[in-house]
Amino acid sequence: MTESSKEQSESNAALVPGVEEGRKNLNPMQVVSSVLAAGLGVQSSKNRERDFKQGKFGVFIAAGIIFTLFFIGLVFTVVQVVLKSAGN
Repeated sequence: MTESSKEQSESNAALVPGVEEGRKNLNPMQVVSSVLAAGLGVQSSKNRERDFKQGKFGVFIAAGIIFTLFFIGLVFTVVQVVLKSAGN
């Protein structure tokens, strides 16, 4: 890579929001806790800001989809159990 290409890449990285040198990624427990809190509507402003600064978009999308599928499965299971017990 030439010197001008390196400078161009560095200046482009500075213009893109969320791209920082040495950015610390969130650990899996922080991602799970943020997705659960956001799903239940109790996410704090501090954690939301941390997620946007340190988190990766794709990780939160995947965790959100998994959480949603789990939640739907849980509701479905509870409804089935209640309906079966009501039928007896």
